[in-house]
Amino acid sequence: MIPSIAVPHWQAPTFERTQYYYGSLRRVGGEPLVVEGSELPADASGLLLTGGVDVDAHLYEERRGAEADQPNKPRDAHEQGLLRQALDRDLPVLAVCRGYQLLNVAMGGSLLQHIGGDGHRADDEGLSRWHEVSLTEGGERLGDVYGGGRELRVNSRHHQGVTPERLAPSLAPLAYSPDGLVEAVESWEHRWVLGVQWHPERPEMHPASSSLFAAFVAACRA
Repeated sequence: MIPSIAVPHWQAPTFERTQYYYGSLRRVGGEPLVVEGSELPADASGLLLTGGVDVDAHLYEERRGAEADQPNKPRDAHEQGLLRQALDRDLPVLAVCRGYQLLNVAMGGSLLQHIGGDGHRADDEGLSRWHEVSLTEGGERLGDVYGGGRELRVNSRHHQGVTPERLAPSLAPLAYSPDGLVEAVESWEHRWVLGVQWHPERPEMHPASSSLFAAFVAACRA
């Protein structure tokens, strides 16, 4: 069976490439199902939330800081609605970068609106930064996906993040950056809901990250 995986449709901002997500799914036997409407299709086997502009700070009851992007409120509402439907149906969810942050906010967490320095954001040419993440006790699912080990080297293209005190109560931390940001989570309450702050869809993360998409697609088949 080729599972159809819902991907909300929005225009990609600069340096974000929607086709990377589609290709990552197809390489491991999934098929993207582009969703523009408010209803999650009945034949969707999972949901993929992609990168993009900052999540609206009002969704976690803060005012937008000076360094934050102008929010795309229709996108926030659309993706939150699809996410809630996916969670209600206990469908697998993979949330990437902005999607990871939206997952945290939707489940009751908040965000650090700006990370000082340049250690996490892409450079002026649009190239990713790189750093290690350390897996937590309980992060074995992610370690198994990437072939074991307690540390992963990941690309980094964000300026907002999730600190431990801002993590949603129902999300378990799976990995931390060297400066203490939560870089990966899974839901305590659902069958397969995983979020990562890095960009596994991008070519520089292949082939190692193909196993993450393979695990996601396998969960969508189950």
